[in-house]
Amino acid sequence: MPRRARPTLKDLAARLGISETAASFALNGRSGVSAQTRQRVLALAAELQWSPHHAARTLSGSASMTIGFALTRDVREFGTESFYLRLLAGTQAVLSGAGYGLLFHMTRSVAEELTVLRRWSDERRVDGVIISDLRRGDPRPALLRDLGIPAVLAGGPDPRRLIPCVSVDDGVAIGLLVGHLLETGRRRLAYVSGPGELLHVHRRVTAFRRTAGAARAPRDVLGTDYSDAQGRAATARLLDAPSRPDALIFDNEVLAVAGVRTLRARDLSVPADVAVASVEDSPVCTALTPSLTAVHRDPAVFGESVARRLLRLVHGTVDEPEEPPRPTITVRESTAPA
Repeated sequence: MPRRARPTLKDLAARLGISETAASFALNGRSGVSAQTRQRVLALAAELQWSPHHAARTLSGSASMTIGFALTRDVREFGTESFYLRLLAGTQAVLSGAGYGLLFHMTRSVAEELTVLRRWSDERRVDGVIISDLRRGDPRPALLRDLGIPAVLAGGPDPRRLIPCVSVDDGVAIGLLVGHLLETGRRRLAYVSGPGELLHVHRRVTAFRRTAGAARAPRDVLGTDYSDAQGRAATARLLDAPSRPDALIFDNEVLAVAGVRTLRARDLSVPADVAVASVEDSPVCTALTPSLTAVHRDPAVFGESVARRLLRLVHGTVDEPEEPPRPTITVRESTAPA
């Protein structure tokens, strides 16, 4: 069956007996046409299921009505962590409400991500870009500035302040967990983190060492790539240390589950022998037995804030900082008092 030809702007204009320019002005909300004409154009566009042709809009210099989000992550591990899935849902909710689509692209390295960003710019594929997981000496903010693409960093801040961001207060999150564990009587704390090259991981580790150090609590840190295998290996190393920790903080729920499995394999009880907490919360934390204490913040709300700020930059309106709700701690069974 042949593919049905899509209606064009010329078709709309011919059906209504108006110029293509008038039809374009009506569809794009520009002045120069009457309210009655605008309503007629919009009604016919809905009836014919008209939509703008991306290639034609690009060639004419029009907006693509698309926001790009490039993320360097291991595809095999991405689906096991719910943070970015919920962040994308919140981002898409705001963008779709404003008539924008979301182009999500996963890459295997920052170098590959740079190539994607350049291609999007050359092809005028997106009107704005979201990036995340800033690294030490990260080249992406400078590239986006040079390309002139409106961009927002999800997380941050950017130490060089090259692009605006929606920040997460990692220090508060870690401080809440450390304070809670100390209140429950734990004194030998350890932190299983993500990759040390990520700036948000560096901020978390720094906050952990500072907060635990202020209480004169012994503290160990081991980094991972966020995988289950490295989470189990890091936990085993900490348990084999001469002075075994009595509390473990994990950078996300994937690592926390790996840690609990390792503890059970050693016949250690949670929380009687070792308390466990996660810096990221998700339904996994409540499904596990015992349920996991975690820092609570809604990634969907965070994604909404990122999208709103980026749309203000795209539209050239006044840029205002977005401040998502501060993180709180949800205390569950895994950190009951010793």
